[in-house]
Amino acid sequence: MRFIVTSTSLLKNLQQISGVISANTVLSVLEDFLFELKGNTLTLTATDLETMMRVQMDVNDAQGDGRICIPSKILLDYLKNLPEQPITFNINEGDLAIEMSSDVGKYRIGGEKADDFPKEPAPGDTTSFSMASIALLECINKTLFAVSGDTLRPAMTGVYFELAKDSITFVSTDAHRLVQFRRSDVNCPAQEGFVVPKKPLQQLRSTLPADETQLQLSYNSSHLFVTSNRLSMSCRLIDARFPDYKAVIPSDNPYKLTISRTDFISALRRVSIFANKTTNQVVLDINGNALQLSAQDIDFSYEGKETLSCQYTGEDMKIAFNARLMVEMIGNMDGSEIQVELSTPTRAGIFRPMEKSDNEDVLMLLMPLMVGV
Repeated sequence: MRFIVTSTSLLKNLQQISGVISANTVLSVLEDFLFELKGNTLTLTATDLETMMRVQMDVNDAQGDGRICIPSKILLDYLKNLPEQPITFNINEGDLAIEMSSDVGKYRIGGEKADDFPKEPAPGDTTSFSMASIALLECINKTLFAVSGDTLRPAMTGVYFELAKDSITFVSTDAHRLVQFRRSDVNCPAQEGFVVPKKPLQQLRSTLPADETQLQLSYNSSHLFVTSNRLSMSCRLIDARFPDYKAVIPSDNPYKLTISRTDFISALRRVSIFANKTTNQVVLDINGNALQLSAQDIDFSYEGKETLSCQYTGEDMKIAFNARLMVEMIGNMDGSEIQVELSTPTRAGIFRPMEKSDNEDVLMLLMPLMVGV
């Protein structure tokens, strides 16, 4: 098996899938890339048993179809330190020797049998729908940050895909905050839902193009498959029931606060420096059209206060939130202004962008802290 490929092109394609490979793995073959040559098409695959990613690229002067596993770390390190130039791969499938020749030198490494590489799950009995790559990227970006890291509640360690005939809704929560992001430009074949783990979504976020490329999403009871013309991914779904998130969203939050998004984030970042590092508590004291942010750390005699102008309809209120979570939420919103919907100091606040994008609806919820705690 022999082929010629540009070093930078190979490195770029391998980096797209290399994030799947786990640092600590029991099987040595899981530290490898699977190279499969068929004609002038080279297919590169990486897996950690739960997630598998595959990318295709064109090569030159290909001779002989074949398959071999190549250690990922040494190959990536070599390519990162090589200027752009053609590399000739000569692979002896008998003794699994891999020879890489470039303009400056010749290198040899040992591979492993391709038959030892895990097989991709068969996409049997799947249901499919399509959506634009940029739309899926937007859904992932808007929800992934709020996924829980608590493995005792596995359903919350992923993003819930809620399918409907005329929309798709992505939901994530860590019990302190919740994000619901709906797109109305996706038509799904059935009304059902499943939970996708965080890692494959992180991989998709770093590899999908931000354009209108159409992706096919197929799913069954155990796996999700995402495919485009050159890239494909399969991952095992989380086998757990996602909590009834709609029951958590308050139906009546009559008080409305409208404020500049950037001014609010900047003030929160400054004031939270003086907050208790355990709770990150910042108190919002709303009085008329003035919003005072305050934080203190009694142990160190730290205190910070700032006042911002806002538009507010409702009774004056004092409510506290975790500033770190609030900054992260607002930072994942678009637009120049946000609206905060409130009811009482003990009920969740709902955050929305004032400017709505076409076919998108985003709602972010944050649970309050006890004022003074």
